[in-house]
Amino acid sequence: MIERYSPEEITKVWSDEEKFKRFLKIEALLCEVLEKQGKIPKGVSKSFSKVKISTQAIKRIEEKTHHDIVAFLKHISKQIGENSQYLHRGLTSSDLLDTTLASQIKDATQIILKDLDAVLDAVKNKALKYKDTLCMARTHGVHAEIYSFGLKFLYLYNDLREERRLLAESLKFVACGKISGAVGNFAYFEPKVEEYICRKLKINPALVSTQIVSRERIAYYLSLISLIGSTLERFATEIRHLHRSEVNEAKEPFYKGQKGSSAMPHKQNPIICERICGLARVLRANMLVAYENINLWHERDISHSSAERVILPDSTIGLDYMLKKFKNLIKDLTVYPENMLKNIELNRGIIYSQKLLTKLMDKGFSRIRAYDIVQGIALKVINKNSSFKKEAFVNAKIKKNLTKNELEEIFNPYAYLSNVDKIYKRTGIS
Repeated sequence: MIERYSPEEITKVWSDEEKFKRFLKIEALLCEVLEKQGKIPKGVSKSFSKVKISTQAIKRIEEKTHHDIVAFLKHISKQIGENSQYLHRGLTSSDLLDTTLASQIKDATQIILKDLDAVLDAVKNKALKYKDTLCMARTHGVHAEIYSFGLKFLYLYNDLREERRLLAESLKFVACGKISGAVGNFAYFEPKVEEYICRKLKINPALVSTQIVSRERIAYYLSLISLIGSTLERFATEIRHLHRSEVNEAKEPFYKGQKGSSAMPHKQNPIICERICGLARVLRANMLVAYENINLWHERDISHSSAERVILPDSTIGLDYMLKKFKNLIKDLTVYPENMLKNIELNRGIIYSQKLLTKLMDKGFSRIRAYDIVQGIALKVINKNSSFKKEAFVNAKIKKNLTKNELEEIFNPYAYLSNVDKIYKRTGIS
């Protein structure tokens, strides 16, 4: 990921230095368990403690070897000395690469979960704050019925909470290492060696592997990453619509000293929302690459490797950046309840049409007949620039069947929120 969108903490997880340190730890753990089994002399594993990793030195060696693992092994062999004869015993490159990858995914995911929790807190606070705030719900971009502005946040909260659960649980399946040798059949040591190393790294061993761990795991993982990104994108798109000048119900924060346009000084554009939407596209594109990586030859080819070196860091770093920006977006969101009420009035009451329809059905009208009566009134309001309430009050069929109090109750906007408390209670945040 480019530096512009790279938070420091999660970016460090994917750094070359961190990767080589994890390679070193795996090699040390292998010697440690082989010592315990009496297969190599005691004290060999302690040789690794004096190794100093130099990424630049490894890269210089790789320019000749054209193989990063061989370059790494050459680099540390010089420092370990005579004990290097026990280095990489029975291992293949992917034992280091996939096991390291599993630990990186685990650590990156923990950072993502932490930042996702911060987003959930911000969204929950807004859901509670605006529970009783009236706004206009829109379907197909058209005014539908009166809605709770807080429900927009509650809907988001519920989706993100479920996606958080799925992501956390996915680590059992996704963050799996393998220390099973060149084709995964443990030709040089027992599975207990793999279990020991994975336990020390706090990851699960893959129950079955070839030269690599199955790439279905990574495809599933990046599906969840892109799913969370798409959920953030959906709400960012909602804010972009509400931010529009002709709607003006909410807008993303515009901080002191910020500039909206190099040409137009008045502009306050939803750039954070637009950035989130753009990065969500990157996450989805990376997910497709992960699915392409499933189809490998026999017990493994290397066509997945170059792609994964891009898509895994970029997707996890990108999502974490989106979460950090989204948290501040929600926390500092500017909301205009008075404009929401103005927008409700723009439709001159036709949004109460279903309330009137239902009331007529309660009075014995067939649905077809009641629908035709109410639609006729609504069309008259639209064409005559009239008021739905006024036209309903003077309609002969309605006057004959509904009392004035019954009509007044139809046009009570807060009646639409009568069950909102129950919805909140079902989510457990009332």
